[in-house]
Amino acid sequence: MDLREYVTIVEDYPKEGITFKDITTIMDNGKAYKYATDEIVKYAKELETDLIVGPEARGFIIGCPVAYALEIGFAPVRKPGKLPRETESVDYDLEYGKDTLTIHKDAIKPGQRVLIVDDLLATGGTIGATIELVEKLGGVVVGCAFLIELSYLNGRDKIKGYDMRALLTY
Repeated sequence: MDLREYVTIVEDYPKEGITFKDITTIMDNGKAYKYATDEIVKYAKELETDLIVGPEARGFIIGCPVAYALEIGFAPVRKPGKLPRETESVDYDLEYGKDTLTIHKDAIKPGQRVLIVDDLLATGGTIGATIELVEKLGGVVVGCAFLIELSYLNGRDKIKGYDMRALLTY
């Protein structure tokens, strides 16, 4: 299946000059969504994954069905103040400023093999911070999986040394 047929390109969104890759048209097509999920499940099996971790919010949409299919757990990564128990946090740089991500301190057991799943690899900031969180808790990042990689934004540079799979590259 060519998933490119199910990505809607939206010009000048969210601001002028941006060409937005809308994945909701993958998700609203059952066969395309299942295909994308199954491809990431295959990758996760190759890596002998113990746990899926996904940053909000689209990492939940992509990662949860993968965890479900594998019958393994899913750990959410969220903005500060969104998780109810004790958290670990990481600050990371944005193009114009800083942001913070958090995860429950007990979400990952030391040595667990973790696959990080998100919809998109762009600049790599969010995924780099997510990797840092997983490793702070003693997890082993076995790979990162995405529906789309925007290669022209050089996100791979932030996750050098980690296995990575994107179903589509622009």
